[in-house]
Amino acid sequence: MKEPLPSTSRRDFLRLAAVSGVALAAPSAFAAGMQQDLRGTIDAVQYKTMPNAADRKSVSLQKMIDQAAAENVPVFLPPGTYRVSNLVLPDNTRITGVPGASRIVYNGDGHLFSAENIKRVELSNIVIDGQNRWLGDYAGALLQFTGVDEVMIDNCEIGGSRKHGVQLERCGGRIERSRISGAGQSGIYAVESDGLSLAGNEVFDCGNGGILVHRWKKGADNSIITGNRIYRIKANDGGTGQNGNGINIFRADNVMVANNHISDCAFTAIRANSASDIQITGNQCQRSGETAIYVEFEFEGAVVSNNIVDGAANGISIANFDKGGRLASVTGNVVRNLTTKGPYKPDVGFGIGIAAEADTLISGNIIEGAPRWGMQLGWGPYLRNLVVTGNIIRKAPIGCAVSVAQGAGTAVITDNVFQETPDGAVLGFEWDKKASGELATAGSSSYPQLTIERNRIS
Repeated sequence: MKEPLPSTSRRDFLRLAAVSGVALAAPSAFAAGMQQDLRGTIDAVQYKTMPNAADRKSVSLQKMIDQAAAENVPVFLPPGTYRVSNLVLPDNTRITGVPGASRIVYNGDGHLFSAENIKRVELSNIVIDGQNRWLGDYAGALLQFTGVDEVMIDNCEIGGSRKHGVQLERCGGRIERSRISGAGQSGIYAVESDGLSLAGNEVFDCGNGGILVHRWKKGADNSIITGNRIYRIKANDGGTGQNGNGINIFRADNVMVANNHISDCAFTAIRANSASDIQITGNQCQRSGETAIYVEFEFEGAVVSNNIVDGAANGISIANFDKGGRLASVTGNVVRNLTTKGPYKPDVGFGIGIAAEADTLISGNIIEGAPRWGMQLGWGPYLRNLVVTGNIIRKAPIGCAVSVAQGAGTAVITDNVFQETPDGAVLGFEWDKKASGELATAGSSSYPQLTIERNRIS
C-alpha cells in the first residue's frame, strides 16, 4: 500500500493539478509551455476566481494577488472574463494570462488597478476593458500607478477608459507591445517619469492625446518613445495645441522620440513644449491637422532629423525665441503635401514647410508642396543665427520668407535649390508683410545681417 502524501506535499500537488487542468483545456503547445514556464504560479482556480463568476467586490482576486505578491510568484488568469473593480496591487505583483483570451472587465465602482509607492508591478498577456464606465474623481485612469520604481506592461490590450488609459506618476519601467485604444483623454499619460520606455505599442482612437510625457516642473525625464504606432487622435476638449497630439512632451528634458509611425492626429504628430535636449528622429508623420512636428517655448537643444512629414497644415516649426526657444538642428527631413487649412485661425497662416527663429541649422531637407512659404526664417525681431544650406524647395509660391524687420539678426542662406517658386525664391518680410524684391539673385546689400549666395533657381 502506498503511503499517504505528506501534508506539505498535498498543497503543492493540488496547485499543480489546478494549473495542469487548465493546460489540458488549451492547445498542446500552450500546455507544454505553461507546464515549463508557470511553475509556482498561483492560479485563479485555487481562489474560486473563475471566469464569469459573480465577484463584484473582487475579494477573491484581491486575495489571490496579495498572496502571490507575498510569495513572490505570478498570478495566472486562465481564459475567460473576470469582472472586477478597485484592485490595489502590492509590491511584486505579477499578473499574466492567455493573450487575447484572459479578460479583466471593469465593473465601474471607482477604479480598476492602482498601485502606490512600491518597487515593481508587472502585467502581461491580458485584455483590460474599461467599458467606458464611470471612474471616481480620485482616479485619473483605468490603470493608475504612483511612485512605482518599475511598471512593466507587456503584450496587453487596454481599452474603453473614460479618462486616460494608463497614468504613471513618478514611475519608471516599460510599456511595450501593447494596444491602447478608446481612452476619453490620452492613451498613456506619464508625469515626472524616471527613465520610462514606451516601445512598440499601438495607441489609437483616443479623445485628446496619444502618448503624453509631462513634468510638473521642467527637468530631466530621460524617457524613450520608440517604434510606436499612433493614429486617429482627436481633440475633443478643443484648444490650440494642448490636445490632439500623437506624442506630446511638456517640460521633460532629455527625451528621445524615434521611429514612430503617427497619422491622423487633430493637431500635431509630435509636439515638444519647453523640452530641452530632445531628439525627434526617423518618424513617419502623416495627415496632421496642424503642425506635424513642433518644438516650441522654453527649450534649449533639439535635433529634428530624418523625419517624413506627408500631409499637414505646417511641416516643422522651431518656435518661440521670444520665450527662450533656441538651439536646434533640422536636417534630412522630407516635408510634402501641406495645406492652408487648419483647426483654428493662426497669426500668420498655415502652409509653411519649415519655420525656425534662433540658433538653428536647417540643412539637407526637401520641401515640396508648401502652399504659402517653403521656409519661414524668423518672425519680426525674433531671428538670430540661422544657417540655411543645401535644401531643396519645390512647388511653393515663395521659397524662403526671411525676416528683415527692425531688430532681426543674422541669417545665412546659401547653396539651396529653388524650383517652381513663382513669387520669389528668397524674399524679405516684416512680420507677414512683404518688404523686398528677390534677394536670391539681387543680393542682400540692403540687409547686411543677411548672407544670401550660390542658390539655384529654376
